[in-house]
Amino acid sequence: MSELFSGILFRIWLATISVCFLPLNIVGQEADSIGTDQPKGAVSLLKQKLRSLQYKLESSFREKVDEHYIEVPSRPWRIILWQKNAAFDLDYHNTLDFLELGKRLEWSFCFEPPQSTSVGLWAGYRGTGMSISKTLTKDGSLSFSLGSTGVNYGVNIRLKYLETSVTTFSAKIFSNGQLSENMEVKGNLPSPVTITSAYINGYYVFNGRHYSQAAAYDQSVIQRRSAGSIVVGATWYSSSFDYSDVKNALFMMIGHNIRRIKFHQANIGVGYGYNFVPFRGFVANAMVMPTISFYNRVKVYKYGFNYEFASSEGQVDDYGDWNPQKRLWDNGKPLKPMTMDEMPSNKLDYWDVDSETEHGASQFNVDLRFGLAYNWKNYFIALQAQYNSFAYKKDDSKVKVYDAYARIALGMRL
Repeated sequence: MSELFSGILFRIWLATISVCFLPLNIVGQEADSIGTDQPKGAVSLLKQKLRSLQYKLESSFREKVDEHYIEVPSRPWRIILWQKNAAFDLDYHNTLDFLELGKRLEWSFCFEPPQSTSVGLWAGYRGTGMSISKTLTKDGSLSFSLGSTGVNYGVNIRLKYLETSVTTFSAKIFSNGQLSENMEVKGNLPSPVTITSAYINGYYVFNGRHYSQAAAYDQSVIQRRSAGSIVVGATWYSSSFDYSDVKNALFMMIGHNIRRIKFHQANIGVGYGYNFVPFRGFVANAMVMPTISFYNRVKVYKYGFNYEFASSEGQVDDYGDWNPQKRLWDNGKPLKPMTMDEMPSNKLDYWDVDSETEHGASQFNVDLRFGLAYNWKNYFIALQAQYNSFAYKKDDSKVKVYDAYARIALGMRL
């Protein structure tokens, strides 16, 4: 494992420093003949050493694959322009009990922004590179990724940020255990929700001599014959959604004063990938990997409020004024009851309270990928799709995240 990560770091370092010192096409040159026409001196010697290292790295990569199945292009650099359509869905479920009335409210938020279209640029050396993309919509997302692939492994880091106020609020009201009312309202929250996520994925391919994930997803190599392999993978997913603006106080209060939820999940899984090559230059890939989460942690941030929801029968008007220093009403009580149709404005007070951390049970998730690529001369075009789902459950609180995208890319080798 240490050799794997050392190799990744070395590839990233070499690709970065090569931009400053190396010409674009050096593959196939003999190590002892590189740099013979360069001027003498320390800079020339450094260039020669780096070129020698690069040559050895290229040779080692080629020796590990069967060239009847996997072709390593002679031009190692790639620039890719792509357009991506993404869909994101975050569902948050919770409950609110009115024990004195025998009533129970089960409610949920569904944050499902309209499908976004983004454009991006990827640049890198062999399987190592980075990209940045921006959506074309006004309130869209910004994402950044860094990845590295080798003969048997691949690592990808993806960061995402978006704001949305579009939501669907669903609620069921039970009286003495019987459903008495069911509602669903679509609209916008008073203030946008901020959603951030970090996705780190790594995989290991057992049949790396004959099968390459990279042939379909980053085109660092070309699959020449059909082949498949068992794939093991691990995923770390961290996400949070935050609607702490006091304009959303009503929704915080029916959600037990929660203003922000941040959850972390680690998954491991075993799956299978297959590259189908019907004719030269074209590859179709499908990979499915069921996973199980072995680490589920949720950190909940809350506000304290000076009001609480209660039945109208229990409300009285002799609470007087609110004292923000003592956090008490004039009658000595910390919370004043109210109904949902009388949200206060001028006397509402709120403050931060201690966060709460909980660990949930293991969850089954799924990682699905599909990719197409066609290579001709030093150009290629590719289509990829990926679907991920993550879930958390603790008592009556549930969080589900669905993250999917489809992308078309046009690239050139240099």
